[in-house]
Amino acid sequence: MPHDTLLAAKTMNLSSTSITVNGKQLEALWHGPSPERAPTLVFLHEGLGCVAMWRDFPARLAAAVGCSAFVFSRLGYGGSGPCELPRPLDFMHEEGLNVMPAVIAAAGIGDHIVIGHSDGGSIGIVYAGGTPAPGLKGLITEAAHVFCEAISVASIERARDAYVNGDLRPRLAKYHGANTDGAFWGWNGVWLHPEFIHWNLEPFLPGIRVPLLAIQGENDPYGTVAQLDAIARKDGAGAQRVLLSDCAHCPHHERPAATFARMKAFILKILQKK
Repeated sequence: MPHDTLLAAKTMNLSSTSITVNGKQLEALWHGPSPERAPTLVFLHEGLGCVAMWRDFPARLAAAVGCSAFVFSRLGYGGSGPCELPRPLDFMHEEGLNVMPAVIAAAGIGDHIVIGHSDGGSIGIVYAGGTPAPGLKGLITEAAHVFCEAISVASIERARDAYVNGDLRPRLAKYHGANTDGAFWGWNGVWLHPEFIHWNLEPFLPGIRVPLLAIQGENDPYGTVAQLDAIARKDGAGAQRVLLSDCAHCPHHERPAATFARMKAFILKILQKK
């Protein structure tokens, strides 16, 4: 999409578009004002997520804090272009170190706060702690992982069974279409690879120099509270730690009011410092 057309689309309250990153098309959705007029909340989806699976959460949060929201599907997800399989075991490193800066530049985003769920939160940690990230003002993670645990492997094995023998594939197909098999097996194959148990993002934590809000459900089947503790112990700017009761792996869907309130207060505090 030509640059002037993209900017015109971003002035609308809600607009679907796409961006080109490294020659690949990524599905994207803007809510609210253009990034020239307000800071941008950048949403990074989970390992089986996409733009549509955020539902109306980005739009509502952006409106509540006076920001724009930029939501995109990573390559191989939703309406984005397909990706090659198998994904490399360090694909989250690649997404955070190389793809994220390219996405921010292609979208014309200036000041921004990253909000990442699960794999998206892990990618946000790599981006915030491993790149210069000009314009980054804050990071929010939901159910992020910084290392692989046995509970993660067990739950992802169950997901594989649900995909092969249950109804998970048709449920995902509603969101991913032709990308469905690639999205699932690209994610599942990495997490269940025997070498992935050595995967670790903790070295990126000390490099984070912006405020960080880390949220996790106490009943998360994909990770223990050790993930939250590791993030909260980080050096750098310090982190706020939130453990939600009666919540599993998706705080913004399972505990929407509490998650919304925590995020809103965190973002408004950042914006007041400008």
